[in-house]
Amino acid sequence: MIPAPFAYHAPQSLREALRLLRAHEGEARVVAGGMSLIPAMKLRLAQPEHLVDIGGLSELSGVRRTDDGGVAVGACVTYRRLETSRSARAAAPLLAETVAQVGDLQVRNRGTLGGSAAHADPAADAPAALLALDAALRATGGARPRVIPAARFFLDAYETALAPTEILTEILIPKQPPRTGAAYLKFANKASRFAIVGVAAALTLDRRGVCSRARVAVTGAGPRPVRASATERWLTGRQPSQTAIGEAAARASRGMEFIEDVHGSEEYREHLTRVITRRALEEAARRAGA
Repeated sequence: MIPAPFAYHAPQSLREALRLLRAHEGEARVVAGGMSLIPAMKLRLAQPEHLVDIGGLSELSGVRRTDDGGVAVGACVTYRRLETSRSARAAAPLLAETVAQVGDLQVRNRGTLGGSAAHADPAADAPAALLALDAALRATGGARPRVIPAARFFLDAYETALAPTEILTEILIPKQPPRTGAAYLKFANKASRFAIVGVAAALTLDRRGVCSRARVAVTGAGPRPVRASATERWLTGRQPSQTAIGEAAARASRGMEFIEDVHGSEEYREHLTRVITRRALEEAARRAGA
C-alpha cells in the first residue's frame, strides 16, 4: 500500500498548474481531494511521476448561479459543500441529492465533483447526475478553452475527453424546465458505497401530465455512465403511469454494455438496471407532480 516514487507540486494558480502539466506532459496527474487517485496510487494501479495538487486553488472552488438560472460549480468544490449549498440545491437538487450518497462524511468533506468527473470511475455516482442534468464541463490547457457536453465527456472506464495538458475547471448545470422532477437511486456496495448500479432520472411534465422530456442515466452497470436512450424515447409523449414506467424501465438495458466482477455478473447488473430505473422513474414522476 505504498505508492511508487513521485514528485509533488502545489501550484499557487491555475496558470502555474497548467505550466506544470505542459512541462511534464504524459508523466503528471492532477489531484484535488485525492479520494480516488491516491488509493489507486497506493495499489500502484496509477504511477504518475508528478502529482499536481490543485485542491487549494480558490479560483476553482466557487459555486455560482448563472445568467440562465443554472449553476456553475468549480472543479474543486467538495461533495459536502454541494450537499449543503443553497444555490446548488435550488438550481440542481438532483446533483445535491446524488453527492449526498457518495461514500461517508469523511469522503464527502475531501472528495470533489471535478475529481470524480475527471477520474471517471465506472461506479461513481456524480457522472450519472451530470448526464441526466445535461451538464457541460469546462476545460482549459489545450489549444483553446472548451466546453464539453457530459454526453461526450465520459469515454470509457477511467477515460475522459480531457487531453493530458487540460484541467477540468468548472461544471455547468443548466436551469431545469418547470415541472421537472428528478431522483437518484442506487444499489450500493456495502463496504465502499460505490454504485453496483445507480440511476439518475429527470422527468419534465407538461400541463396535461404528459412527459415532454426524459433524461435517464445509468452508472455502475458498465464501463462508463450512459444514458438509457430507449427508456427516454419510450416515456416522451406519454403520461408516466405505472404501466408506462414499467414498459420504459424494461427498455433501460437496451444497447448497454455490462461488466462482471466479484460484486455481480453481467446478468445481475442488467436486471438491477431495470429494477433501479423503475424506482428512480417512479420517484422522479412523483416529484414532478404526476
